This record gives sequence, C-alpha cells and structure tokens, in this order.
Amino acid sequence: MSDGDPSIRIREASSEDSEFVTELMDSALGPYYGGDHRAHAKRIFSTHISGGRDNLGYFSFEQKMFIITVNDTPAGMIHLVGKRQGTYKISPIIVSPQHRSKLGLGARLLKFAEDYAMEHGARQIYCTVAEQNNGALQFFVAKGYTVAGRSDSHYKAGITEVMLYKLLVNPDFEAAFDRPHISVLPCDSSYEAQVRQLLLDTLPKHFGGIDSNWVDGLFGGYERRDSYDINLKYKLIFVAVDREGIVFGVAGATPKKGKPIKIMPLVATTLPAFVALITDTPNYLKSYGHKLYLHIVPTVEETIALQQMGWRLDAVLPAAYLEGQVTQQWSLDIGGENFMRLMRVKQSFLDMIRQGKKTLEVRVGYDSIKTIQPGERIQLASRTETQVIRVKGVRKYLTFDEMMAVEEAGRIAPGLAKQETLRLLKEIYPSDKERLGVVVLEIEPTK
Repeated sequence: MSDGDPSIRIREASSEDSEFVTELMDSALGPYYGGDHRAHAKRIFSTHISGGRDNLGYFSFEQKMFIITVNDTPAGMIHLVGKRQGTYKISPIIVSPQHRSKLGLGARLLKFAEDYAMEHGARQIYCTVAEQNNGALQFFVAKGYTVAGRSDSHYKAGITEVMLYKLLVNPDFEAAFDRPHISVLPCDSSYEAQVRQLLLDTLPKHFGGIDSNWVDGLFGGYERRDSYDINLKYKLIFVAVDREGIVFGVAGATPKKGKPIKIMPLVATTLPAFVALITDTPNYLKSYGHKLYLHIVPTVEETIALQQMGWRLDAVLPAAYLEGQVTQQWSLDIGGENFMRLMRVKQSFLDMIRQGKKTLEVRVGYDSIKTIQPGERIQLASRTETQVIRVKGVRKYLTFDEMMAVEEAGRIAPGLAKQETLRLLKEIYPSDKERLGVVVLEIEPTK
C-alpha cells in the first residue's frame, strides 16, 4: 500500500455493525424485493452473531456475514449461506452507494466469498439477482457466473429474478471443457460411415424410431442441401472431429418455415465435442435463419455447457420421444445485430487478450472463419469466462511458415519464440487443415 491509498480489509461482522447492515439492506433491496428487509437483516445478522447456526432452517449448516471496510469504516457486506448439498449461496452482497464503482470492493467481496466456499469444500456458489438491477447482473456475468434461468414476479410483482451460479474448482471438468484440437466441419463422404455408426450407437437411448432407415433419411436430406427449399426438408450436417479425422460428434440442422432451425440430431461422445458443436454450429447457420432450437436429453455436463454458451431452456417434454425419458427443448437466437460469433479459447490465452498482450488470433480457413470482417465484434469463451473483442484487421496466408515470416510470434503466443509458436500451431492444426489457408485476426478487447 502506497502513501494515500486507503486501507481495505474484510472481517467478520460484529455487533457494532448491526445498524449499518440493516440500513444498507433496507435501502438496496427495497426497489427489487418485497417484504420487510429490516426484519430480514436483523434475522440473518442475529444468526451470524449467535454462532452462524440457523435453528429455523434445515438445509443450511452455517450462515456467515462479512464486512468490507475502507480505512476501518464499513463500506459493504456479504452474507454467505453454507448448504448441506455442498454449495454456498450469496444472500446478499451489497456495497454502500458512496463506494460503488470505486476501489473494486464488490469484486474483493466476491473473491473472498468464492475462496471461503472453496476452503469449505463447496463445489458451487450461487445467487439470485433482479434482472432490472442491470449493474449487479452484469457484475456477476463478468465474473464468470452462468445464468441458470429467470422467474417473473418471483420476489416482487413486475420484477424478474435471475438465477446465477459458478462452478468452483473442478480440474477434471475444466480439462475436458478446454481440451483442444476439436474442429466443427460440414460433413463430407469421408465421415459418413463414422457418423452413421455414432448415431445408431447413441441416439436410440433417448429417442424412439432411430434405425438405419432414419439415418438414410438424414443423409437423403443432406443430399438436397443445395436446393434451399424447406418444403423438400433439406438438411445440413456438421461433424466434430479431432486432428486425426475421428468423429466425436454430429449435429444435423433442418431450416423451417418462419426461419427457425431445428438441430436434430445433436450427439457427442465427449464433452469437448459437444461444446464445439453448440459453439461453432451457430456460426455456420446464421445465414439460414434467426433462431436455433434442439431437442435433447442432456447430461449434467452438457446442461452446464448449454447454459455457459448462452442457450436457454424453453420447454420440458415428458415421454415426447421415448417412454421414461424427459426431453428438453433449448434455443439460441442467432438473428439480428446483437448476435455475435462465439469462438472458444483457452483460459490462459483469454487472460493474455484481456491484458493486451495477445493481439493476434490465428485460425485456419474454415468457411465460418473466412467470413470474419474487420470491425466485427466476437465473443471469446473459455470454460468459465467470456470476453468481447473487436477485429481490427484480417490477414490471410497460404501456410503457417509464410505467416510466421511476417507476423510477430509474441503477439500470437506471448512468451514463446517463433519456432515454438510455429510448432504449437502445427500441433493444433494438421497439414490437411493448414491447406485450407491461414487467417490472422488482429484483435483488441472491448469493455
């Protein structure tokens, strides 16, 4: 701390904080929540002071309140509820009006809460925020929280409550989610046998009527794809493949009248392939319609991936496709100016982009990449965080070697020398992908 910098610390709430907490909660919660907030504040404060045990509730095992101070003056608070299910709830987090958007107090409180939850073995932390409280909602989203759903007039008439959560450290899931070298490509004849076998092996578990004739019908629709006639029920098929050409996932798309697009099937044998399909397929389909929707029986991991990639749950369909199975309908809006291309990056690269260290993003010339234009805004996504970038320029080369003779290695992979960067790119993209051409995006993060 340099001279003149304020002293900031976080401590447990003490009996002297009662009035501060009551006034802060009453003023901050009133516009968005019904009920007696002063009584609520006194109840949770009393629970904390008396040892953190709620004798009236059943699912919580502790309730703790912490105060953040600036030069020993209370400036904000957070209340944490430890649940028996291995989760923690933030209820609430508030910074006093005179300190908001200053000194990063909200971010400090949130980081403290996440560390506390992890130290106590929690697998997840969650909260709810009024959608109309846009600043708070965007704060949580920017900190890597995923929107799980919305409920109209939940705590107060006319106010929509948004449920958010963040997975805490889970190395196995994170490694699976960020696993590289999965590409999404339009299907060609070289993949047909693998696609057929994958569909017949996996789809009948959740959908009735799947057999060889059904797969024949899918490929028949794909052969009509150049007709662009929805009355002929033409289809588009995309595959998620690794660098050896092994198919790990398939997505079939059928444009409908009115311009929605049904994704059926959507199946993947690995989580990275599933993430790749739901992330990259929308970029291919933007010119075909305004909305994607799919019917699926997702796993827990697939549900998390759908939420994190911006898909929304529309409906729950009991026994719609198979007795004993609950099918879900999820959708993603891809029409209009607000839709942004979504591209997957590893967390380490996302951090470098935010810091302004990585200013070049290199891809091979897939059809979806070749349409990127200068000035376009793109959303980059790691497993837990997103960052919007602006494309300042687009440059194209025939090979990685040609590109590396012109571009600076330090702007592509900070910390690596030219030959190391070249080796990394060739590990990610085998020679048959490099033959598609190399596209260099000059980028900058946006606020």
